[in-house]
Parts: sequence; structure tokens; C-alpha cells
Amino acid sequence: MGNIPRHVAVIMDGNRRWAKRRLLPGAAGHRAGMNRMIALSEHVFDCGVEYCTLFALSTENLSRSEEELEGLFRLFRTYFPENAETLKRRGITLRVPGDLSLLPPDVAEIIRAGEATTAGGTRGTLALAIGYGGRQDILQAVNRAVEGGKKLGEEEFSSLLYTAGMPEPDLLIRTGNELRISNFLLWQAAYAELYFTEKLFPDFSDEEFDKALAAYAARDRRYGKR
Repeated sequence: MGNIPRHVAVIMDGNRRWAKRRLLPGAAGHRAGMNRMIALSEHVFDCGVEYCTLFALSTENLSRSEEELEGLFRLFRTYFPENAETLKRRGITLRVPGDLSLLPPDVAEIIRAGEATTAGGTRGTLALAIGYGGRQDILQAVNRAVEGGKKLGEEEFSSLLYTAGMPEPDLLIRTGNELRISNFLLWQAAYAELYFTEKLFPDFSDEEFDKALAAYAARDRRYGKR
């Protein structure tokens, strides 16, 4: 397929609209999105990508109705343990950038257990951004820097972010026919190539992902140097 990005980030948008178009409850859209996320995470690493960050639950999402949030948390409780074992077998390390203290304690514990289960995988890293916001990420890093009492360069500052140790994303994909990055990886995506698609996330197939990779391969990344 040509030049493969080392790190792909995906804003998974459109689950509720997908359900609404089918006259289904919102929970059905989130379940369809979870199934697509699991399948996509398998395909991504088969394509040669080393890091994949998926925007699973933003800080803004946490202001949604109690009923909708509880439905999402049920999905985490149901899917996380089994799929952590699958990732372990495939050699994929799971990371969860975000503030887990914003989640119910049992959900946070399930997530931490998933990270521990998959630690040491050498085939790739899957990062699920949960309880994550780009501004929040920058602010918590700034506060840690202030506590340290010294000025920082870019590399030192990056080491304080939730994504510390991961390379910056080369390609950022947004599904759902929205043309914005919605507070996702604001520092990290400074030079990411952006790709927008009309596909709602449950319909964002492996073939659609491959189209995004092909579009990336055709671009000339100059980083402002020429």
C-alpha cells in the first residue's frame, strides 16, 4: 500500500446517528460502534501500523445522560476483559490515556486490569482514549510542570502528557461527516495529516480505513521546511 503511517489516530463519531437512522435506541449504536472498534483494531495492525489511538470517550461525553453513560459503561464491563485477552494473544499492548478517576471505580479497575494483562506486547500499541480531552491533557501536564518548578522543552513537556512514550500521530481520521478534531490530541496532532469521511463509525469498514491509508501515502509531508 506504500507509505504506512506509524501512528494512526481515529475520532470515532456517529454511533448515535447510525442508530437513529435505523430507528434503533442509542445503545444499539454504541454496541455497533464497539464491535466495529474491535474489528478495526485487528485490521489496523495487520496493515503495518504500530500505534493506533481511538477516541472512545471524551470528557465532554461524560456530561451525557446518566442512562446513556450507564449503557456505555456496561459495554466496557462486558467487552473489556475478553478483548484484553485477545490483544494479549496478538501481542498488542493496551494503553488508556485519560483520567480514569472520572469513571465508576469498577470500570476504572477493569481498564487498569486490561492494561496490566497486555503489558509487554511487541506487535503494536492500541490506545483507547477514555475520559480524555486535549485541553485537559495539556492542563494536567502544565500543572505537573509547575509542580516540578522548571521550564520545559517540547520533549520534556510531551513526557508529561497522557500519551507519554508514544510517537505523535501521523494520520488523524475523523468519521461521521464532521470537519473538526473536537479537543482530541491537540498537542500531539500538530503535524498530523487529517482525513475526514462521511461514514458513520459503525460503517467505517476496513476498506474505508484502507482508503485513508492510500490518501495518506499520496501526501507530501513537509513540516513547514520546504
